[in-house]
Amino acid sequence: MFILVFNTFTWFYMLLVVIEKTPSSLNVGPPFRTIFYIATIGSAIAGSLFSEKVRRLYFLHLWIVLGIACSFSLIFIYNVAIAYISIIFILLGISFGLGMPSCLAYLADHTQIENRGLVSAIVLLASNLSAFPLAIFFTAVDLTIYSVILTVWRIFGLLLFASFKPQKNFSPEIREHTSFSSVLQNRQLVLYLVPWLMFSFIDRFEKIIFRNFIELGFYQSVLTFEPVIASFSIFLGGLLCDRIGRKKVVIYGFVSLGVAYALIGIAPMTTISWYFYLALDGIAAGILSVIFLLILWGDLSRLHKKEKYYVVGIIPLFLTEVISLPLAPYIQLIPASSSFSLASFFLFLAVLPLIYAPETLPEKKIRLRQLRNYAERAKKVRDKYLKKSSIAG
Repeated sequence: MFILVFNTFTWFYMLLVVIEKTPSSLNVGPPFRTIFYIATIGSAIAGSLFSEKVRRLYFLHLWIVLGIACSFSLIFIYNVAIAYISIIFILLGISFGLGMPSCLAYLADHTQIENRGLVSAIVLLASNLSAFPLAIFFTAVDLTIYSVILTVWRIFGLLLFASFKPQKNFSPEIREHTSFSSVLQNRQLVLYLVPWLMFSFIDRFEKIIFRNFIELGFYQSVLTFEPVIASFSIFLGGLLCDRIGRKKVVIYGFVSLGVAYALIGIAPMTTISWYFYLALDGIAAGILSVIFLLILWGDLSRLHKKEKYYVVGIIPLFLTEVISLPLAPYIQLIPASSSFSLASFFLFLAVLPLIYAPETLPEKKIRLRQLRNYAERAKKVRDKYLKKSSIAG
């Protein structure tokens, strides 16, 4: 389980480096990135439908083999016409999106709901920490060598995934048909999906404005240090999710992010406000990413098949990339100080649906953990008292 998700996430992060690197090296435009994300969305939807007709493990193995073949296709990218490069980008999007819903559903089905936050946080934290040194290393690597490394890494993941199989399935699959319409009619899902959509769009659009507003050096430092802060807050978010519940942690994340944008909206020219923003934004981004990517949709699907729930949950992340490209020239026309205030307003507005959203972690699980912690503290106090009594005696 860990091997599958970790190998997939790190492979995806390396693909993102290819997506950023290829257009500049071949003098082609950014629409190729849009092609990749559209292919990812379309194949994720198709994969969730196809997964109902094929055994999950068999489907996941086929998906990884497809990723191996598509990774190897990058070797030919310098020797083909522009039209064929777009086909390669489509294949790369398909090789990621097709099995991603089943991959995340597999993770959810093999974790207990009271431990899902911690397990998800460990997987995402390990992937993020691996992505940073990999990105630095691969910036100086030729695309041909990159293709070989991507191929070998995916083969390595296939071999390990085929070798180690989980012993217990905590969330048994229900083979009943689950349609997208029934998923989107789930009131609980909608109450969490709307804030997630708002966060995804705000985060993407504000990054476009940041690029032109702040100095290049500081912008580069934001790109460097914020993911590091976010990586460690991922673990904090996963841990808190299992202790106090998902809903409270999500609300804390949105409120802290709203405060961060309010600070730079009030004092955009003050350096200390940007450092506060950097810290709060990194913490909130880490917490919200682990909840909305790995935890929440598995909770909401309960005993239903989880693939369609995860498709709905991950689409906002890629949809913002697709929409931001044609809208970027218009977004840059918005005054920076006004955009920060608007972002803060909409983030606080996003909290409103969360007030009516239910807690997805069962209340008895929260109470049981609280009682266990209370018993452990009481035992420590008792042992300390007995130790003092024996010394006094």
